[in-house]
Amino acid sequence: MPLTRSIIESTVVITGASSGVGAATALTLARRGAQLVLAARSPRGLAQIGEQCRQLGADVLEVPTDTADPDAVERLAEAAQERFGHVDAWINNAGVALYGRLLDLPLDQVRRTIDVDVFGYLHGARAAVPRLRAAGGGVLIVVGSVLSEVSLPYLGAYIMAKHAVQGMADSLRQELRADGVAEVSVCTVLPGSLDTPLFAWAANQMGRQVLPPRPLSPPQEVADRIVRLLEHPRRQSFVGRASSTVMWQWRLAPALAERLLSLYGQLAQFGRPEPPSDGNLFEPVEAPRGVEGGWRLTPATLAGLPGTALAKVRHHLNGARVS
Repeated sequence: MPLTRSIIESTVVITGASSGVGAATALTLARRGAQLVLAARSPRGLAQIGEQCRQLGADVLEVPTDTADPDAVERLAEAAQERFGHVDAWINNAGVALYGRLLDLPLDQVRRTIDVDVFGYLHGARAAVPRLRAAGGGVLIVVGSVLSEVSLPYLGAYIMAKHAVQGMADSLRQELRADGVAEVSVCTVLPGSLDTPLFAWAANQMGRQVLPPRPLSPPQEVADRIVRLLEHPRRQSFVGRASSTVMWQWRLAPALAERLLSLYGQLAQFGRPEPPSDGNLFEPVEAPRGVEGGWRLTPATLAGLPGTALAKVRHHLNGARVS
């Protein structure tokens, strides 16, 4: 069921709103006149995006929130209800990423990744669904990833989380249907690789700079799809140039796709040496905020361009055949 009110009359809660997809979605909805409740851990980042939304004419409430804390998420929902009287859409988007070999990763970092990327979404769903029903209906958006369907090496904790979130959304949708709750739609968005700050802020135990998988899409593509889903819900939606292509390759030729993506992950996912870092796993990074991460424009990432990466994979395969 779509929004029961027009966007200009709707209250939308967005987690992870201070950068990337969350910020792009907030700005897009601000242009449409929505009432916005923005959540993220960084008060400074929230204030920045909140002010940009106000300049576009939106009524905005900023609520600093760590979505791994169920009480904090409940307070977020209560604040939205108290300020605007109803919640019409909830966008589960806040997330962190962790790079490293699964067998070697510090377990506290793995648990934190799962706490934010899985339990954070569950906390959001538990807070959102009763309020969406009370508003007469609404939409719960779950921002997943093409990595909810496929896998890459050295990103296992994040991929565990994204697979779990996909399963959570599917099960929740089935349970709501079984309970006769037709007024709440649960929509999963599965983007490919996006030009966001995620990669620069990721926790990294690999000892080398993280490079985002190519090709990269702008976060605005995901924001536009989310807004479309609010008005025309679908259970699942792939976004980005590579997302659906990679997914179908994985489904039709899983062994080959797994091998190729494994080689890609080994040869094109990392750059120059860099010391291990917790990134923004436990605390927000106090760095300039923005929708995009600047990866599509940075010369240092040229090694990750599709042609270069594919050439590396091809060379590796040819070498394997010769040996």
